[in-house]
Amino acid sequence: MGIVLELIALVIAVGLVAGLCDRFGWPTPLVLVLVGAAASFVPGVPEVRLDPELVLNALLPPLLYATTARTSLFDLKHNTFSILAMSVVLVVFSTLVVGWVTWLLLPGVALAAAVALGAVVAPPDAVAAAAIGRRLGLPRRVATLLEQESLLNDAAALIALSVAVSALTSSPSPLKVTGSFLWAVVGAVLVGGAVAAVLAVVRSRLRDPVLDTLVSFVAPYLAFLTAESLHASGVLATVVTGLAMAQLSPRIQTASARVTEVITWRTVAFVLENGVFLLIGLQLPGVLSGAAATDLSTAQLAVVCAGVLLATVVARAVFVFGLAAVLAAGTPTMRRLSWGPAVAGLVSWAGMRGVVTLAAAQLLPEDLPDRDVLLLAAYTVVVGSLLLQGSTLPWLIRRVGLPPPDAAQDALQAAEIADAATAAGLRRLAELATGKEPEGVLDRLRDRSIARAHAAWERLGRPLADQDTPSSVYARLRMAMLDAERGVVVRARDGGTAPVEVLAAALAAIDLEESLLDRHEEVESLEREEALAPRQREVTCAHLRAAPAGESHPAAACEDCLIEGTTWVHLRACLTCGHVGCCDSSPRQHSRAHFGSRGHPVIVSAEPGEAWRWCWVDSELG
Repeated sequence: MGIVLELIALVIAVGLVAGLCDRFGWPTPLVLVLVGAAASFVPGVPEVRLDPELVLNALLPPLLYATTARTSLFDLKHNTFSILAMSVVLVVFSTLVVGWVTWLLLPGVALAAAVALGAVVAPPDAVAAAAIGRRLGLPRRVATLLEQESLLNDAAALIALSVAVSALTSSPSPLKVTGSFLWAVVGAVLVGGAVAAVLAVVRSRLRDPVLDTLVSFVAPYLAFLTAESLHASGVLATVVTGLAMAQLSPRIQTASARVTEVITWRTVAFVLENGVFLLIGLQLPGVLSGAAATDLSTAQLAVVCAGVLLATVVARAVFVFGLAAVLAAGTPTMRRLSWGPAVAGLVSWAGMRGVVTLAAAQLLPEDLPDRDVLLLAAYTVVVGSLLLQGSTLPWLIRRVGLPPPDAAQDALQAAEIADAATAAGLRRLAELATGKEPEGVLDRLRDRSIARAHAAWERLGRPLADQDTPSSVYARLRMAMLDAERGVVVRARDGGTAPVEVLAAALAAIDLEESLLDRHEEVESLEREEALAPRQREVTCAHLRAAPAGESHPAAACEDCLIEGTTWVHLRACLTCGHVGCCDSSPRQHSRAHFGSRGHPVIVSAEPGEAWRWCWVDSELG
C-alpha cells in the first residue's frame, strides 16, 4: 500500500506543478527539481534512491521511444555528420576532459574512476533537451539538433562507462574496445530493425486500437532488452525501432489506432518526463549524506563539484564552436551544414543533463574509493546544468536574436499541404465516380474536402474583428448542435430508456465528430522584418518564376464585392493587372473568377504582413 500511495502522490505532484508552470509560463523541469529538493527535507517524505536498473531498463526505453515519434527521419539524414560528431566524438571528448579535471581535483582518485565520471556526465539528456526546448521556444534548428544528439549519445556514454569501469580491474586492449563499440552499434541496428519488421507485420494485421497501442508499449522494451542481452546497445536499438515504427505508421496502422496511440503516449511521456525531474530533486538528501561521510571537507567537495560542472560546460562549448569552425571551413556540403555563432552558442549552452546521468552514476562499483564524492559531482552537474543553463537560456535566446518557430510560416506550409492533399483526394474521387452514386453524395464529399483546405488558409490573413470565417462559424454552430444532441443522449442514459451499449455508442459517435471539427484559430499577427512568404526553395512553376517577387501591399476591400454588396474573408491581388479579389473561402471567390475570365495566373496575398504568391495554373506556392 505504501508504494501505491507514493506513486499516486508523485503523479499528483507532477500534474499540479506542471499545471501551475503551464499557467504562469514557468520552466517545468526546473521547477520540478526545486520542488523535489524542497520536499525531500519535509518530515515523512521517504528518501529516494534511484535504482539504475529501474531507470535504464524501465524508464529510459519508453522515454526514448516517445521522443522518436517527434523525430524527422529526413532531418536525421540531413544532419548525419553533425549528429555523429555531437553524439559520439563529443561524448568521448567530454569524457576525457572531465576525467582529467576530476583526476586533478580529487587527490588519490584512480584515473579510470575519474574517466568513468566523465562518461557519466558526458551525454545531455533527451528528456531535458526536449522539455526545456519546447517550453522556451528554442529555434527549430537548435531544438532539432539537441533532440537528435540526445537520442544517440547515451549509447556512446554507456559504452565509454563500461570501458572505464572494466579498466579499474583490467587493461582492455584498444582492439577489444573497438570491437565492442562496433558490435554495440551494428548489433543495435540489426536488433532494432528486426524488431520493427516483426512488429510492423503484427500491427498491419491488427484492427483493434487497444491491441495496437498495447503492441507499441511492448516495442521499446522488446528492442532494448533484446539488444542488451546480446551485448549491443539497447538505447540505439530502441531509437532504431522507434524511428522505423514512426515512419511506417501511416501505412500499417488504422487512423483510430494512430489517434489512440498518440493520445496514450502523450500521457505516458508527460508523466515520465516530468516525474524524472521530480525524482532528481527528491534524491538530494541521500546524495548529501553519502558525501558527508567522506574524509573531504565541505570546501574540498565544493571545489571538486564546481570544477566538474565547469569542465562539463566548457568542454561542450569548446567542441561545439570548434565543430562549427570545421564545418564552415570544409567542403561545400559541410558549409551547408555549418552553424553561425548564435546557433553554436545555444547548442553549447543548452546541454542539460538529466536522469540518465544519475542512473549511470549508480553503476559505479560499490567498493570504489571516493564513490560518494563522484555521485555528488554527478548530481551537481545534473542539477547545476538544469538550474544554471536552463534558467539563463531565455535570456540567451533573446540575446542572440534567433527567431523561435514561426506559427505563421507553419500555417502557410500547412495550408499548402492541405491544398495539395485536397487536390489529390478530388482527383481520386473523379477516378472512382461512376455516375451511379446516390444524389448528393459526390457533392458532400467534394464540399467536405474543399472546406478542410479552406480552413487551413483561413488561419492566415488579418484578424477579423467584425466577422468570423466560414470555418469558425461552422465549428461554432456545429458544436452547439452536438451539445444539444449529447444532452438528449445523456437524458436517455439517466432515465434508463435505452440499453447502456446503445447509449455508449451514440455518445462515442458524437464525441468522435466533435474531435474532428476544424478548430479555427487565427495566427497572431507578429511584427516582422520581412513579410510572410514561403521559405526559400527552388520554384518549378514557370509562371511564378516570371511573376514579380511578392511584396506586402495590403488592400482595403475586394473590388467586386463592393460592387455587388457582398462580403469577403481575405484578399488577393493579381500580379498581372493589380485586380484585388476575395479568396476561395469568401462566398463569391472573385479572385478565382478573375483568373477564369482573364487567365492571369499568379496572385499575391493582399493581407497585412503577407507576401506569399499562388499560381492558379500549377497550384503552386511561391
